[in-house]
Amino acid sequence: MERSLPPSITSDPRAASLVAALDHTGELTFERIAIPGSDRIVDVIRPVDIETLLDQSADDPEQNLPYWAEIWPSGIALAAAILREPHLIAGNPVLELGSGVGITAAIALETGARLTATDYAPESVAMTRLTCRLHTGREPDTRRINWRAADADLLQVDGTRWPVILAADVLYEERDIEPVLDVFERMLEPDGLVWLAEPGRRPSRLAVERAPERGWTIESTTYTADWPDPKDAGVVVNIHKFRRTATADD
Repeated sequence: MERSLPPSITSDPRAASLVAALDHTGELTFERIAIPGSDRIVDVIRPVDIETLLDQSADDPEQNLPYWAEIWPSGIALAAAILREPHLIAGNPVLELGSGVGITAAIALETGARLTATDYAPESVAMTRLTCRLHTGREPDTRRINWRAADADLLQVDGTRWPVILAADVLYEERDIEPVLDVFERMLEPDGLVWLAEPGRRPSRLAVERAPERGWTIESTTYTADWPDPKDAGVVVNIHKFRRTATADD
């Protein structure tokens, strides 16, 4: 398929190979995403034919829809939040759940995170590597994982926990509330930080309501901007900082 690609890809064999990994997803589009409150621009190449992606996901046993292919306000807002407080992740091992097209990952990598980005969709993993490479010239570690599975490889990455976990728009369905909160508990270091960004969907609201019952303290702020997609006009993103105090059991 003939595509108009920027020189940063056509001149980079590795970037071109990552684009080739998306060939089965149909037509691709190139977008430049401004991160609000900063001078950062993140270049993204992503599929545009949602019908093709829906057809390809029809046989997925987890029945996951291709949310990963969209540019969501939550990922942009979380990237902006990182740029406002880069010291919270700079130099730290950082785990991202649900990396999508890689906008948050690119900014996290730029600000010095030792990043491991994860997603259920292998296409998302390839896109995240590509976006990070275009933005920083480097790629994060990546893993394809299913956080609904209690024995997922994610839960024993090098046998360690993480001081920082990033998650933007990971709660679309109520079935994900408990698995996501479980991953936060099992994978976060004592006194670590979870950064959760979400646009007010019911599953997200329920997760935030239930988290204090499981020992979390939460500090929340809201974020608005002129999002790239006109259909997102008026979307308010909630950014929550989850923390848990270390206990003897930790």
